[in-house]
Amino acid sequence: MKRKSRSFFNMQFITASISTMLVLLLLGLVVFFVLTANNLSVYVRENIAVSVQLSDDMPERDILQYQKRLNEAPYVKETTYISKVQALREQTEAMGTDPAEFIGHNPFNASIEIKLNSAYANSDSIQWIQDELLSNKNILEVNYPQELMDSVNRNLRKISLVLLGLAGLLTLISFALINNTIRLTIYSKRFLIHTMKLVGASWSFIRRPFLWQNIWIGIFAAILADALLTGMSYFLIRYEPDLLTVITPTVVLIMDGAVFIFGVIITTVCAWISINKFLRMKAGELYYM
Repeated sequence: MKRKSRSFFNMQFITASISTMLVLLLLGLVVFFVLTANNLSVYVRENIAVSVQLSDDMPERDILQYQKRLNEAPYVKETTYISKVQALREQTEAMGTDPAEFIGHNPFNASIEIKLNSAYANSDSIQWIQDELLSNKNILEVNYPQELMDSVNRNLRKISLVLLGLAGLLTLISFALINNTIRLTIYSKRFLIHTMKLVGASWSFIRRPFLWQNIWIGIFAAILADALLTGMSYFLIRYEPDLLTVITPTVVLIMDGAVFIFGVIITTVCAWISINKFLRMKAGELYYM
């Protein structure tokens, strides 16, 4: 058992695992950035506020009931009620002077600030939401940063396309690099494969140990890559706790799972392709590679 362990976890195994781990690390970073960019997109959209200005004729009791109904709407994430007194206080702090002293009365209306669910934070949805809100006669106007919303959606769309394109490109590059690493490890055993064929061993018998070795290379490399990626995520959150809204436990789990699954699948597929290539070769061809 000790001899088998030494022959299995030899220097070639360790070298192939480290090479594969570096590629998986790169791929994991792309998955990480894609997932965090999506969370950042949701976070930004859900923090764009829509201000609903209320009539002075609307009693506070009715305002609170209306706010409760708004909270039940599918497009609303959360609402904040700002009374006339609070609005005046906030403006006084912002301007450094009390507007009521010059005008003689509080010029501000009570309002409800709505933060939308991210799926509704776009121009098409906001238009019918505005129409629905204005159907209430106690609503004076609905204000929202149209240009900011369009700019955010446009830029986030571009970033998503770039990241998805980069993910696709790096997946192909990762496949090529891991395939070359595995092919080199099997290349050194090409004469052993041919000898086993000569003594009558079946292809499945010859293929089995190589497949298992490369499956373990994929598992070992993925575990190393996941450990580094998880550690990176942990230190980022420790450095800036606010990043927890973007780097969520779900992001880390999906990233680690994707790296592990890709590592096992890619090493198995590449090993299968390389072994079959050498199994189909004749003796003379092995000397001219």
